Amino acid sequence: MLWIIIAIIAVIIIAIISMYNSLVQSRIKVDNAWSQIDVQLQRRFDLIPNFVETVKGYMTHEKETFEKIAALRTSWANAGSVSEKANLDGELSTALKTIMAVSENYPELKANQNFSDLSEELRNTENKISFSRQFYNDTVTMYNTKLQVFPSNIIAGMFNFTARDLFKVESDEARKNVKVDFGKNN
Repeated sequence: MLWIIIAIIAVIIIAIISMYNSLVQSRIKVDNAWSQIDVQLQRRFDLIPNFVETVKGYMTHEKETFEKIAALRTSWANAGSVSEKANLDGELSTALKTIMAVSENYPELKANQNFSDLSEELRNTENKISFSRQFYNDTVTMYNTKLQVFPSNIIAGMFNFTARDLFKVESDEARKNVKVDFGKNN
């Protein structure tokens, strides 16, 4: 009888250790996934000054958009949470889409090799960001699910594992379609 009790206790201890390790591994995957987004977003922010300088000479009436991009870069440096960075990312994406759409009205800008190269780099980075966001959200969803399902929710509660936020756009501005008015006269 004593051996049965010892075996049951050993199985319970092994199960607790296994669930704890699984939760830790999931949390580390979430942190890694966020790091991948952060790296790609930083890459985009590093490309933007060169892109803006290339475009400025051609698009004099887009001063407001350029100022907004500069303000967003500054805000990015001060943002600490996933949701803050997600909102800034959405706003920046909208501003960049505006520049890309307006660039269609400037054939000499489109012919500029520097603009072409930077545009391609930004497009590639945007694709990487999109993939990274999806991977992050999938990883967070799996982690948050482990925090809520039985019996790992008991272990998560005992060791203070907390849910993570999904990367989502909360800004209404970022959800709007880009509107471009080629009829501006300046």
